[in-house]
Amino acid sequence: MSKPRVLILGGVGFIGRHLTCFLVENDLTSKIRVVDKVPPTTGWLNERHKVAFSKVEYKQANLANKASAEKAFTDPEGTYDIVVNLAAETKYGQSDEVYKERVLTITLNCAHLAAKMSAKKFIELSTAQVYDSGKTPSKEDSKLAPWTHIAKYKLQAEQEIAKIPGLNYVVVRPVIVYGIGDRLGLTPRLIIGAVYAHLKEKMKLLWTKDLRMNTVHVIDVCRALWHLTEHGVVGGVYNLVDKGDTSQGKVTSLISELFQTRHDYFGTVLSNLAKLHLSEAVQESNEKHMAPWSEMCAIDNIVTTPLSPYIDQELLYNRSLSVDGSAIEKTGFQYSVPGPTVELLKEVIEDYIQMRLFPSSAFSGVVSMTTAAHN
Repeated sequence: MSKPRVLILGGVGFIGRHLTCFLVENDLTSKIRVVDKVPPTTGWLNERHKVAFSKVEYKQANLANKASAEKAFTDPEGTYDIVVNLAAETKYGQSDEVYKERVLTITLNCAHLAAKMSAKKFIELSTAQVYDSGKTPSKEDSKLAPWTHIAKYKLQAEQEIAKIPGLNYVVVRPVIVYGIGDRLGLTPRLIIGAVYAHLKEKMKLLWTKDLRMNTVHVIDVCRALWHLTEHGVVGGVYNLVDKGDTSQGKVTSLISELFQTRHDYFGTVLSNLAKLHLSEAVQESNEKHMAPWSEMCAIDNIVTTPLSPYIDQELLYNRSLSVDGSAIEKTGFQYSVPGPTVELLKEVIEDYIQMRLFPSSAFSGVVSMTTAAHN
């Protein structure tokens, strides 16, 4: 059986670079074309990912534009067996117009083209933020009530691609994805931990330690995406979440251990009071974190970095992200990473220190080798 030809849309992003690396290093394809509006040369790739990208074809495209998308799909060597759609706006706090174009329009353009070329599988990456926040973990058929703008348009995209004739699609709904190269999942909280260590202050968080923030490691996301190209039921929806039942308390405890800082919670009563003026509270909090972060980067002569402690208001609601990820296991998939650990979070920081994107002086105990290499 010949190896499949694979088209990865949004492949320079966090999950895309890992998927590309996973497929290349395991020699799973006959060809990979990566499509993204961001060139790999400006995408903050680490050395391992650069090596992987040197072995694939890259094509720059604005997938929200139909003509540009058609060029991205056109290949004189033939059509693609697998299309993985990771292309979407991932920043929070944008306008509806932005999400409509960069989530919904992109997905529909690409899904129609995948159907036209009779792709064996079109894998659509959605989000577990589409579920209502309940007391029990959400299953794939649980009540839907998107609570971020991204989730709102991801759900619309899911509903629309289901109407496309001949599209062999599978939808994947991951929770918070973390790992090397993450910028928007757990990394802002890691940076905030570093800021409070720098300030020598106690870190205080909204709500309680019990607020669910379920996670899944990026490696398991890539393994699951590939697994579903063979084992996913057409039209099927699959949650992705590790076994750790991760909460805000667990994440914060790991970060506190990593940076040797203290932490506490405002609790439900005070947090509900803050909720009345949440916009102002969030702005004040972000301003408190941004200045010390800039100072920390300046100490290490880091002029430019994509990393930031900024957390958008949408992610600070009292919304439980609690999901059941067992459906994919019934297809034969097994999760390899049980949940976040200090070592796994440390890996993220180490990688950024090696790339001169995270101040090593803010975390002197990370890797003496990399610190010495930059002195």
